[in-house]
Amino acid sequence: MYEEIINKLSKNDRRAVARSISNIENGDSDADILLQEVASKVGGAYRIGITGPPGAGKSTITNHLTKIYIKENKKVGIVAVDPTSPFSGGALLGDRIRMNEIGQYENVFIRSMASRGSLGGLCKKAIDAADVLDAAGYDIVILETVGVGQSELDIAQAADTTIVVLVPESGDSVQAMKAGLMEIADVFTLNKSDRPGADQAETALKTMISLKYHDENTWLPPILRTIASENKGINELNKEIERHEKFLKEKNKLLPKREEQMKIRIRNIVQEKLNDEIWHSGNENFLNSSLKNVTLGNISPYQIAEEIIINYKNHK
Repeated sequence: MYEEIINKLSKNDRRAVARSISNIENGDSDADILLQEVASKVGGAYRIGITGPPGAGKSTITNHLTKIYIKENKKVGIVAVDPTSPFSGGALLGDRIRMNEIGQYENVFIRSMASRGSLGGLCKKAIDAADVLDAAGYDIVILETVGVGQSELDIAQAADTTIVVLVPESGDSVQAMKAGLMEIADVFTLNKSDRPGADQAETALKTMISLKYHDENTWLPPILRTIASENKGINELNKEIERHEKFLKEKNKLLPKREEQMKIRIRNIVQEKLNDEIWHSGNENFLNSSLKNVTLGNISPYQIAEEIIINYKNHK
């Protein structure tokens, strides 16, 4: 069964790609096995993360970058993470609607996924979906996040090059520093740069970057001005992505970066699996029955937590 799926993925069977991602997103029982099977095929795609606050123009930038890659005869997979609908649990914004034009190309596959409560804006299933696209032979995988503000940091755990998109008039340069986006940005894109405040925003970003420790082996993120709605500055952005990729490879930083990302990912997977096991071993009922005593101060929450762990170990 899995050999057939892998064979179809290798032939870019779009239906097989879509079905595989659906299995992963829905948490089907065989999703883990599927990901194990595709693991040996992963690693060929270059992953680009695009993050930033809502309304900054991330989807428009993704749209224009993809057109460049199409002209270069590259296959592009896009995973656009949207807010979760409170009613259906599905993706709310539907980036595929906004990307209808590029979605018609045979070499482009677009998938909107729900963030499902992920504070970082990039749900863990999106990284799994990127693996499927990677295994299916896509040259570029773009991960576009929901843009929830100060918690957008998990994009750095998934992308080779991370683009932080900001706009001048909303004080985003200060927000970027608060949110820790300074630490994850490989390229800053000041979009809608024809608006008032662009000069001040660029100066603020340059000042913050200059304060960062660096030596000859440090990549300092460039600041690009774009007007994505008019397709201005996108070619320059693509050149900076290529320059960053070249830097990572020449400095032998790409593999170590991916190893560190994988370490974090594995830790998260372990935590998730242990969490599921703990609460599926009768501990949920024990917790509920203990809440009154804890609330009244008759027993410490730490003691209840310790008993839950002991109960879990005894059931192993």
